[in-house]
Amino acid sequence: MSDPTLPIRVLQFGQGVFLRGFVDWMIELLNQRCDLQAGVVMVRPTGRSTAPLMEAPFHVLLRGLDDQGAPLKQWQRIRCVQRELDLARHWNDYLALAAEPPLRFVVSNTTEAGIAVNDTDRFDDAPPASFPAKLCRWLFERYRAGGAGVYLLPCELIENNGPALKAAVLHFARLWSLEPGFAEWLDRECHFCSTLVDRIVSGAPSDEERPLLEAELGERDPFMVCAEPYHSWLIEGPAALAEELRLAGSGLSIELVADLRPYRRRKVGLLNGGHTLLVPVALLLGLESVGQAMADADVARFLDEALREELMPALPLPVEDLQPFADAVQRRFRNPFVQHRLSAIALNSWPKFAPRLLPALLAHEQPAPRLVLALGATMHLYRGKCIALSDAPEHLGWFETAWARLRVGDWTWRDLAQGWLAQGTLWGQDLNQRPGLTDALAEQLALIDAQGMRAALTMIGRR
Repeated sequence: MSDPTLPIRVLQFGQGVFLRGFVDWMIELLNQRCDLQAGVVMVRPTGRSTAPLMEAPFHVLLRGLDDQGAPLKQWQRIRCVQRELDLARHWNDYLALAAEPPLRFVVSNTTEAGIAVNDTDRFDDAPPASFPAKLCRWLFERYRAGGAGVYLLPCELIENNGPALKAAVLHFARLWSLEPGFAEWLDRECHFCSTLVDRIVSGAPSDEERPLLEAELGERDPFMVCAEPYHSWLIEGPAALAEELRLAGSGLSIELVADLRPYRRRKVGLLNGGHTLLVPVALLLGLESVGQAMADADVARFLDEALREELMPALPLPVEDLQPFADAVQRRFRNPFVQHRLSAIALNSWPKFAPRLLPALLAHEQPAPRLVLALGATMHLYRGKCIALSDAPEHLGWFETAWARLRVGDWTWRDLAQGWLAQGTLWGQDLNQRPGLTDALAEQLALIDAQGMRAALTMIGRR
């Protein structure tokens, strides 16, 4: 059973696998290791789910590689979740939680589209449609009850998610003409903290694997969640939050930072950028998953050298903050229990390439060879011979025309390179102005075509 003695201290918007395998797992360990004494009530952010309500313990299974690269497997029973509320049925129960003095934390993961406003939700809707409107109504009830403020910890993957959530709540306060004292209470008593979350939560086990895992547990668990061992929760918040969460001695990677921006660049540049580097190269070698790519010695060396020599030097953090993260990225990519298909990661490659790798490309005075190779490999993917392509119509149309021109001899490899580097809407500038970049890209495009990806990969940085 869940632990009914725990006071409700966490209101959680979202019952999906990420929050179960990330936040609820952390709260459980904080309860055990640091006596946080925190119970959780989940709120379904929408009424569309038909899954049973969660009112029993579940398990998080961590599988991956430890710091030495050895296989790791850990079970954690999660007893901190007290109940789950469907607001279409439990609206009054939800509002009643506003009067609970121990409740100090509000966590959310309602997808990137969840922190959005409208002008149609009304104060007396039970419930309103949008997540910020539901939250505004609950916070107003707490304000009217004379309750203490709360820490709001949104986990949605948008920049400045704390201020974005506060702005959305204030939108409904203005729309509903709530008394001015409410906005003043929000400013004075509540902390809308931006956060940056990082863990791969792969979700429920497969139908083939579930019976084996439940036999190992000795019980059925319809809400079991599988995740990687790595976790990181960075929070822009007041120093008092560390004491409220009892972080001292927890052994968890939860860190309060003054500014999330360099850490976001680290994640985007090394983790997401690492994927974006790896994927086109591996696909052109005929590989299918990230794990297969990391088992290929040439690809693994390419990624390691790119991280150390081209991506890390472009980031605004000291090497002692970057190297452990880069090492963890490679270990995570090797995790045999996380099956990331390269073709899925390759969807909409250009909107990913620009924010993830362009800053590093621009940080080097001379063309960085591995970044240029990844750029050329991605362009070769857009010949459409390797995978089914998915991207903006203007990108797909440009490459269809460009490769046809090259095929009939109207364009040279340099024309192809020059044309794509000139796409100012994508790059924000004409990249042909970067010294040597056009020629370096044309050379890589021609080499991949003439000798194949393996030859281009083994020759990189050695010519």
